Amino acid sequence: MYRILIADDHAIVREGLKQILQDFPDMKVTGEADTGRQTLRAARKSKFDLILLDIAMPDRNGLEVLKELRHDGLNIPILMLSMYPEEQYAIRSLKAGANGYLTKESAPDELIAAIRKVLQGGKYISSSLAEKMAWYLETEHGKNGHELLSDREYQVMLMIASGKTVSDIAEELMLSPKTISTNRSRALQKMGMKNNSEFTYYAIKEGLVY
Repeated sequence: MYRILIADDHAIVREGLKQILQDFPDMKVTGEADTGRQTLRAARKSKFDLILLDIAMPDRNGLEVLKELRHDGLNIPILMLSMYPEEQYAIRSLKAGANGYLTKESAPDELIAAIRKVLQGGKYISSSLAEKMAWYLETEHGKNGHELLSDREYQVMLMIASGKTVSDIAEELMLSPKTISTNRSRALQKMGMKNNSEFTYYAIKEGLVY
């Protein structure tokens, strides 16, 4: 019996995942978390064979949780299951130690296939992501642009590029406006930009937002 922890801040998503998994007798959801801190606490306290981890959670995003678990030496398979398209977070997730990345638009059959692959010690990526990773390695794109940003700076940059204000972002991420402004300023500085319009232009040009 594989014990699975579902970490997602939306109850309806957790319920949907449980319904999919209940059709497979060798899989059982034995833990749930709706914040980053709860996820860390659960993973450290109980034994799981797999974590389904969302990126967009309040307090600590999924990438921060992933990195902290790996830093703790927890080698449990972690499958990132996100609303964000692969272009935005997949490569960052895999570099941080995720065993796979899947968007929430994926079909249930693909979810089960991904879960089984990572449970067996493999890595799960889609064919389209495999192509993007090949391009990424060939062009050494990771040494330029947005790859210079921390995970939080990158998240703030994307949200600003999508048209959200500092106040909107602070409320959504449950952080102070000052913290968001600091991340915005650091991102602008690292990327050699001056304003939000340059964020938006860059993100659209790179295919990070649409």
